[in-house]
Amino acid sequence: MDNKNPRIGIIGTGAIGGFYGAMLAKGGNDVHFLLRSEYDAVVEKGITVNSLVNETLHLHPVQAYKNAADMPACDWIFVGAKATSNDLGDLIAQAAKPDAKVVLLQNGLNNEETLRPYLPEGVHLIGGLCYVCLFREGPGLVKHQFNGMIDLGYHSGPANTQQQQALLEEGAALLKTGKIPTRILPGVADARWQKLVWNAPFNGTSVVLNAGTKALLASDASRKLIGDMMDEVVSAAKACGVVMPDGLGQKLLAGTAMMPDYHPSMYHDWLHKRPMELDSLYGEMLRQAKAAGCSMPKTEALLDQLTFIQNGYLNADPA
Repeated sequence: MDNKNPRIGIIGTGAIGGFYGAMLAKGGNDVHFLLRSEYDAVVEKGITVNSLVNETLHLHPVQAYKNAADMPACDWIFVGAKATSNDLGDLIAQAAKPDAKVVLLQNGLNNEETLRPYLPEGVHLIGGLCYVCLFREGPGLVKHQFNGMIDLGYHSGPANTQQQQALLEEGAALLKTGKIPTRILPGVADARWQKLVWNAPFNGTSVVLNAGTKALLASDASRKLIGDMMDEVVSAAKACGVVMPDGLGQKLLAGTAMMPDYHPSMYHDWLHKRPMELDSLYGEMLRQAKAAGCSMPKTEALLDQLTFIQNGYLNADPA
């Protein structure tokens, strides 16, 4: 297929992959979805996005696959799988053209650095930061509550500076066909730190306190705790040489207050007893902060609590 009609692969068709893949398919694109446990349900009933922002979207039939090796070679691959997935490199290599553009839609730090060694040299790796409130309601069912923007930043691959910009513009134009707002970044490292200012405090506290954003902000105690952890992330980022916007934490708190009540992705992982993205959201950040001489006591305590909770259900006796 030529660049005017690229073939798109979605690896990890949960809430993120299902939402963005369905939006791209609705925009007239050739989209192919890799699924595991939900394959039969999606083949039978398709993918439905129930949105509080847009019209309900129902995609059926779906070009669905159980195995990456069965997918046609894709020009663009959007990775919606969690950072806890351990076979992404193999899946991408099987589904990607030799010069494919791979957009990593994950939370946390150093995600691209972790994945890069497992990708073919000719593949372009692009960081994709999603600003969206959504969750999976059931097999092939996505609830979209708010926003949907993606930031794109080139990470690594064979492209020179001019070619990188052209690829990012191509990606933004592609997302626009699905009515997905997009911004182009000069890189991804600083943006990942900035996103952690919201993600690290809200994800973990939603699990430990079993609460959504409305309840967390309504309580003076939890609001202060979240604000303190936001300050810790900002201080750690600055210690690591990242430039942070002034007043970022307060701006994020104010923006969260305008959102519908939202339970972040880690809450749903805990609710369904799946592995939580503890290392990508907390472990890597704490390691970098420690190396830079920055202490994050409240964030470290939160990780200890989350580790205890996760060990309790992952290591539970099935009997």
